[in-house]
Amino acid sequence: MLTEAKKNLKLIGMYFKFNLAASMEYRASFLTQTFGMVLNNSTFIFFWWILFNNVKEIGGYGFKEVMIIWGIASTSYGLTFVLFGNIRRISQMIINGELDSYLLQPKDVLINIISSSTVISAWGDIFYGLILFIGVYGFDLIGLGLFIFFCFTGMIFFASVMICANTLTFYMGDSRGITGLIFEFMITFSIYPEGIHNSYTKLIIYTLLPSAFISLVPVRLMTDFSWNWFLLLMGALVGWSVFTYWLFMKGLQKYESGNLIVSKL
Repeated sequence: MLTEAKKNLKLIGMYFKFNLAASMEYRASFLTQTFGMVLNNSTFIFFWWILFNNVKEIGGYGFKEVMIIWGIASTSYGLTFVLFGNIRRISQMIINGELDSYLLQPKDVLINIISSSTVISAWGDIFYGLILFIGVYGFDLIGLGLFIFFCFTGMIFFASVMICANTLTFYMGDSRGITGLIFEFMITFSIYPEGIHNSYTKLIIYTLLPSAFISLVPVRLMTDFSWNWFLLLMGALVGWSVFTYWLFMKGLQKYESGNLIVSKL
């Protein structure tokens, strides 16, 4: 299992270097899309700044905590689409029969599919989150280390849920509509204070669609660390990762080849 994990990490690393090199061939486009995303996200800082000038806290969170929520969520989503850009196209690839070339390669099918593409503008989300965190938290090495760690756990949670949503195409046909709704849900409920949600919503964001584990639980751990919450986060992380992989591989058995002749270098 450890050997397989190393192979998958190496594959992700190779795709990352290849995709980055390809993106940098058009540096003007890369910088424009990245800076544009940073600028777009920055407008929300102004919104929250005005809001917290009129109220002391929202749902038990102050301005600093909300900014950390946004920082972790933004960087997590950025990492997801930089490293696993194809999670947005899995349903379409299944429908069009585009998985054939991946099935012929001696690599893990799921990792190979999701890692083979990137989203350039997602770099803007990563930089925005890092700048935002440092701006409100300062240059604290321990805090920055925890921030980066939780951004990667958030990435895994978000990627897992989106893969599951796309995998439904194997079972029920085109699931792009459902996937879009889940995407919006995961974003919306991971960037607002937990205290504004009622008990039913909290049940959903901790179980069925675990957006709370992307940013809300990490912020709780960064402000008041608890081993119980940390173990809960890690247990949920392992559980979702294993379930996602199992669901995809089970669905892959239902895949029908598109009989396409596709070359992939």
